[in-house]
Amino acid sequence: MIYTYLGPSGTFTESALLQVPGAADARRLPAASVNAALENVRSGAADAAMVPIENSVEGGVSATLDAIATGGSLQIVGEYLVPITFVLVARPGVETLASVRTVATHGHAWAQCRGWAEANIPAAEFVPASSTAAGALALLEPDNAYDAAICSPLVAERHPLTVLRAGIEDNAGAVTRFVLVRRPGQLPPSSGSDKTTVVIPLPEDHPGALMGILEQFAARGVNLSRIESRPTGQGLGSYFFSVDADGHIDEARMADALAGLHRISPDIRFLGSYPSARISDASRPSVARHNTDEAFAAAAAWIQRLRSHRA
Repeated sequence: MIYTYLGPSGTFTESALLQVPGAADARRLPAASVNAALENVRSGAADAAMVPIENSVEGGVSATLDAIATGGSLQIVGEYLVPITFVLVARPGVETLASVRTVATHGHAWAQCRGWAEANIPAAEFVPASSTAAGALALLEPDNAYDAAICSPLVAERHPLTVLRAGIEDNAGAVTRFVLVRRPGQLPPSSGSDKTTVVIPLPEDHPGALMGILEQFAARGVNLSRIESRPTGQGLGSYFFSVDADGHIDEARMADALAGLHRISPDIRFLGSYPSARISDASRPSVARHNTDEAFAAAAAWIQRLRSHRA
């Protein structure tokens, strides 16, 4: 089994991957970007990819939402949560916060530490990096162009980097959600606490278009845990919706909702049903009696009986 992930080694993404049973002993292939990791799976260079999809502070990761919505079909088979905490590391010779003039890190990391940075290193300039680990490891290169980096504690533990400050995140308790993606195949069985992800193109822009999509879920008692609009790139006003819904396609209410969505948007892309990585069972949504599998089966049987009475 070959896994690929947003690298280099030491990223939060690798921490998520190490939660997968067997991944610690498997071959792990770092990728320079989310798109590169997903292309490794599409091409067969890797069996599965771990990529970030959502952060509790910044919301959806647009690079992942866009890359998974286009190109060859992929399937999400699991999700993993990683608590996020950051450290500020410096290149050799930089020993105080007053010496920091440039800081490299991923844009999402900078957004989660901006308040701390404005209060403690107000003169420092943000330099975008492809990942938190990439920014930190560049400090070890002789020709690096900046003074410090924001990264995970794992990177600082693995490499000879000077930690100037730890716990610099603005929001204690922040969590990033990662998904394990592979080529389409057998679906994970329903666990009783699942999530389904779909990409729904908006066929045409008209009043109530979004309402028509939302009604397919609401009428069947399907809770949405995330919905985001993303531009298709085909012009202003052209969007698709990336949606996470609580439930599994094997459940009648979810299957019926997806069928309704297909009637509205035939190009809907099903990205998978997979076990939810809920923090606690207390957050699991309840299902009303009239939306249970038994209720759907009883209704279908009733319709069948009515049809059988025709002359």
